[in-house]
Amino acid sequence: MAKVLMKGNEAVAEAAIKAGCRYFFGYPITPQSEVPEYFARELPKIGGCFLQAESEVASINMLYGAAGAGARVMTSSSSPGIALMQEGISYMAGANLPCVIVNMMRGGPGLGSIQPSQTDYFLSTRGGGNGDYRTPTYAPSSIQEMVDLTIKAFDIADKYRNPVFVIGDGMLGQMMEPVEFPEENVDPETLPKKEWAADGTKRDHRNIINSLFLSSDELEKFNKEREKKYEEIIKNEQMVETVDIEDCDIVLSAYGTTARICKTAKEELEKDGIKVGIIRPITLWPYPYDAFKDLKCKDILVVEMNLGQMTDDVKIAVEGRQKVHFYGRQGGEVPVSEEIVAKVKEILGR
Repeated sequence: MAKVLMKGNEAVAEAAIKAGCRYFFGYPITPQSEVPEYFARELPKIGGCFLQAESEVASINMLYGAAGAGARVMTSSSSPGIALMQEGISYMAGANLPCVIVNMMRGGPGLGSIQPSQTDYFLSTRGGGNGDYRTPTYAPSSIQEMVDLTIKAFDIADKYRNPVFVIGDGMLGQMMEPVEFPEENVDPETLPKKEWAADGTKRDHRNIINSLFLSSDELEKFNKEREKKYEEIIKNEQMVETVDIEDCDIVLSAYGTTARICKTAKEELEKDGIKVGIIRPITLWPYPYDAFKDLKCKDILVVEMNLGQMTDDVKIAVEGRQKVHFYGRQGGEVPVSEEIVAKVKEILGR
């Protein structure tokens, strides 16, 4: 299939349709409103359902119902909208329900700004709602990767019966790049039957979708089962890109849009004779801790559009072997390569 030039938000929606998503429930919010707009236009053409809910709280609970009936479902929003969904996401994790949630992050906290940011790292990787649960989280850094990881997210959600995040930022959602899609749409009728779903099928037992357990013994049992599931995800689903980390003076670690800027900074620094490695986590959870294990450099610079949320995971990864530095911009400001170059030279005393 020939490549087509698409905006990130629209490419995400088309990727979901290709993956067999036929139900989208959401609410418009800048900078991701093109996602529901695309679904509103395209889903009716293929017999799908687009429904603009009255709020983000309503939309995540609509996902709960549709996922419980066995459908591939998706919602999208931006930071404060995702915050409103946290109770419902916790409910879905507690009921072992698969879904895909796209978050085009904007500045925060609170309503913040409508500009690009990466302020929802903690929310996505730690589980922003109540209870012990985790959500696999993909952080694409290009529109093509956004397409590929959105399609993958549906498979991972179904495989582990778990909500899955795809997180970008306002810049990634609004920029345009050439992308390639699979030739054929996944036909939902050809997907493996979800025998656990409450879909009206006559069985010799009742399928009950629930996250409430009044017995502490019963809840502990289910939580231990989920713990095993999370261990399997950690074992099997880590994704990371590493560049020139075997022999370098410093490693830059970043994800999403910021990783693209770090690659430009790497090129500029190497003109001055500074050898730079890059570690780009593609899954923010499970986090690719092992990528940091054998580094020989003394310094790592984490670059984010926030106050340094990923630095916690980098510090866990290096276990004190390297000094972890941070450079970030907040409030919707985007770092430029010259700022990263200056910070690296400051760290190295150049």
